Amino acid sequence: LIQKDPRTMLLKKAFLAITCLLSISALAQELNCSVTIIAPQIANVEASRIENIESSIQEFMNGRRWTEDYYDLDERIECSMQITINEAPSQTTFRGSIQIQSSRPVYNSDYKTPVFTGNDNDFTFTFADNQIIQWSNDQHRDNLSSVLAYYAYIMIGSDYDTFSAQGGTDYYLQAQTIVANAQNAGESGWRASEGQRNRFWLVENILSQTFAPLRNCLYRYHRHGFDKLYTDATAGRNEIIEGLLGLNEVHKVRPASYNIQLFFVAKADEIINLFKAAPAEEKERLISLLRLLDPANIQKYDGMMS
Repeated sequence: LIQKDPRTMLLKKAFLAITCLLSISALAQELNCSVTIIAPQIANVEASRIENIESSIQEFMNGRRWTEDYYDLDERIECSMQITINEAPSQTTFRGSIQIQSSRPVYNSDYKTPVFTGNDNDFTFTFADNQIIQWSNDQHRDNLSSVLAYYAYIMIGSDYDTFSAQGGTDYYLQAQTIVANAQNAGESGWRASEGQRNRFWLVENILSQTFAPLRNCLYRYHRHGFDKLYTDATAGRNEIIEGLLGLNEVHKVRPASYNIQLFFVAKADEIINLFKAAPAEEKERLISLLRLLDPANIQKYDGMMS
């Protein structure tokens, strides 16, 4: 028999254990978020500081576990954040906006369909050198971590809503908890009294029964519409039409709502591209609804008929 060096065996076992832990860690990460920070008008902040903030935010978004589910690397939610810094009152205080986008793959296709697109123009945060962004779900530690965690849960909730009917509820509730914890924060964007287009109303509307047709549309549009275009394009488009028709129920109660506007920011061009070559009768079912729900793009929708 060949005698095996016990030290070698111990090292192999340790290596396997570390490999397993690393594999579990990789599987636990839900987001594949790219982060870009631009500061076109800021001259009093060194570029290295901006780069430090950028890398710290990216690590915060991608390096933590947001749900109890496990993801393979290719299952992570593709998303991006672009932060524009317009003011820097000090070396550690920044004001600007944050744009958030997420997408998900379409079954049997290389195409990725946009799911959530948001633009938050009320973003103020502080960041010191070599700061580690920390967050707790039971308190408001600081505005940076709360805003990032809030949008992480909004994107995850939106993604889950596209795979199962109202499947994102638990994650929207997490976002709502973040809002509740931030009610006494010095920064704005968290309170109902501050306008109809902020973090408070975004998640409040999502969880309202009034907006259930919008969440049902997310599911029907993606799971029964886009995911089935490969096998039956006509049936898939009909499912998308039915999902969109349901949005009229929201419009009747809350015309020009923030959430409906965000939906069409993400989907208007996609809908136009999908139905451009569709039969006229399909387009006729949609055109009056699209004009009603998304008047900003009326000219684009009218172009579908040509």
